[in-house]
Amino acid sequence: MLDQPLTLPCGAVLPNRLSKAAMTEGLADPLGRPTAELERLYRVWGAGGAGMLLSGNVQVDGDHLERPGNVIIDKPADGAMIDALRRWTGAAKAGGAQFWAQISHAGRQTMKPVNPHPKAPSAVKLGLPGGQFGEPVALTGDEIRDLIARFASTAQSCREGGFDGAQIHAAHGYLISQFLSPRSNQRTDEWGGTLENRARFLREVVRATRAAVGPQFALSVKLNSADFQKGGFAFEDSQTVAGWLADDGVDLIEISGGTYEQPRLLGIEGMEPVEQPGVKASTLAREAYFVDFALAMKDAVKVPLMVTGGFRTRAAMEEALARGAADVIGLGRPLCVEPDGAARILAGAESLPRAENGLGLFPAWLSFLKKVPMLRTVDSFAGQYWFYAQITALGKTGHTAPERSVLAAFLEVERGNKTWLAERARLRA
Repeated sequence: MLDQPLTLPCGAVLPNRLSKAAMTEGLADPLGRPTAELERLYRVWGAGGAGMLLSGNVQVDGDHLERPGNVIIDKPADGAMIDALRRWTGAAKAGGAQFWAQISHAGRQTMKPVNPHPKAPSAVKLGLPGGQFGEPVALTGDEIRDLIARFASTAQSCREGGFDGAQIHAAHGYLISQFLSPRSNQRTDEWGGTLENRARFLREVVRATRAAVGPQFALSVKLNSADFQKGGFAFEDSQTVAGWLADDGVDLIEISGGTYEQPRLLGIEGMEPVEQPGVKASTLAREAYFVDFALAMKDAVKVPLMVTGGFRTRAAMEEALARGAADVIGLGRPLCVEPDGAARILAGAESLPRAENGLGLFPAWLSFLKKVPMLRTVDSFAGQYWFYAQITALGKTGHTAPERSVLAAFLEVERGNKTWLAERARLRA
């Protein structure tokens, strides 16, 4: 079942039902161009057995990055950028996989060293301690319309650069997700208020992108099943928006969930209790976090669904496909440890590694500190740096670095971020 191809509405055919999910790479040069390290990374992943690869965030605005080292296409790509994109996509597709670009804008989740005053739907600051994120500024109507055009232009450049499809990132608390949530979108104009108005930005981006890339280029949306926050984007809202996206002609919807404030996407706890959006409690406790959401959504949405988050065993993947909860299974962090994990599963392996167990800044004798919500969140996010280090190692050497400690990974990533930002500032001066 996992090895069966999938034909999408646009006519594109995925070779199998496993996808390498989007994960931030941080390997672009300070001008936002793909590098030899990105080519090496995706050549490894492309040979790893997944029928589709999703890139990390390709940003439509160089002043609103998810992290230093994002690929940036904030204007129509010139010849040098197209050539770099073609080298990147050529490496990724050499093993027969499809390669799609995840297109995004971080909005208020832009870190302060990148932009101390990022643009967002409303001037609602991110509710996280530590001062890592600045005071957002509300977008004007003209700026919103410019961003719609940027998403479409970026997708068009990605098509010219050899990508097989594009995914509009409308999840995880980034800009489009901010428009969808009544917590972060407090506008009273045509872009806020009712769900129809809050979804207008996403729908206009999808329509403009489809017009730019044509009917045969695969177009996807990554959508939160819910924000898991009181007063946020609820599951009922997600079902309605998914139905609208199907009407707008998307080929695939990826179901995920959470934001920086409530990082359910990482399978970890945030600063506040998780809001249960009204589906089975098992969604929050078992291996595959979002299967029950997707299963409930499938009844109302006749578009192929991809589910990402928590899959580790072949049995759970096959069950999700058999139940009709998913058409594509997204794999993320396990592929940072075993880049050929998809091929192993397709060949009959029972499970993928759970390397995240035990990752964190605090050793066992300091584990009591995790009882403090803020420290628990910091500890969990610090564990992510270990995965960043694995991705960097794959890009630089073609091999993982499992011996790297969380602290060493944290310091390495922080140094790299500062160096990248300083060089970018120098080049833009």
